[in-house]
Amino acid sequence: MPESIDTKKIHTGVVGLGLMGCSITTCLLIAEHPVVAVAPIPEDLKHAEKRITEHLRRAREEGLINNSPDYYLTRLTITEDYGLLKDCSLAIECTIENIDIKRSVYDKIERVIAPDALLTSNTSAIPISVLQKQTAHPERFFGLHWTEPSHTTRFLEIICGNLSDVKKAEYLYELSHQWGKEPILVRKDIRGFITNRLMYAMYREAFYLVENGYATVEDVDRSCRNNAGYFMTLVGVFRWMDLTGVPAYHTVMKDLFPTLNNDTAVPHLIDDIVMKGGKGIANAHGFYEYTEEEARLWEETFKEFNYEIRKLALKYPADVVKKKLQRNNKT
Repeated sequence: MPESIDTKKIHTGVVGLGLMGCSITTCLLIAEHPVVAVAPIPEDLKHAEKRITEHLRRAREEGLINNSPDYYLTRLTITEDYGLLKDCSLAIECTIENIDIKRSVYDKIERVIAPDALLTSNTSAIPISVLQKQTAHPERFFGLHWTEPSHTTRFLEIICGNLSDVKKAEYLYELSHQWGKEPILVRKDIRGFITNRLMYAMYREAFYLVENGYATVEDVDRSCRNNAGYFMTLVGVFRWMDLTGVPAYHTVMKDLFPTLNNDTAVPHLIDDIVMKGGKGIANAHGFYEYTEEEARLWEETFKEFNYEIRKLALKYPADVVKKKLQRNNKT
């Protein structure tokens, strides 16, 4: 990370203060950015500060930060006033996946930020090339695709649209290292970006296996936990094949690929749950059924896990072997 990037001087804005907006705000505060957090929905004003404060409290408890929440909260302004974004050189839209709502938000943001300020979206579904056409300055518009909880995970995708200035994307790539990320720079726009395309291919096959009686929901989850979940904190799919023998995968692919599911319809299993109002842990009804106590404990356990897995991942960063080589060369 270049020494010249001083986050304390880079004012940032987050528009949308749901679960994701609050954890993104927390991530930026931990990196010591001044943050203006705008709540387009007044209801979010009631919860945002409490959520962000709790994130910071837990982060200190887990050793992610050294200072008290108050140290970071002095740099935070929570408001309904878009006008307070005027000094922000980076604005992050984090609203629902509705293009009309996003267009309205972009219009309000662009009325006040400088023409050279960067405007980004946390969308996970709408192509950046589509969204940037809703803006006055499409060359400064990018996707910043985070994952929850944004202040503990190392994941971030920076996505260019067809009209984006790649040099500005490279700046975001450098800056995001200051946020504790190992970022992915997606130079060509594609629906779903990189991670969602990989993950949703796996989700589709998981539904196929359950709906056609090959395995239960529990079986599929165990398979994911004890295979991909075992190695993916250390390596991705290509390094995994390098480590375990490329020719074997080539042989299996020839016979297996033609049998994989390629259905384009939403699976019945998830459709039935959603049509009945199921939201997962949020209302204790999803692919599993939960008592209220079980749902609360799963949410609590997930938070604990995020900090524990972060500690493990930090021991094995992307350049772990390069660092070992450097140490070996010095001895």
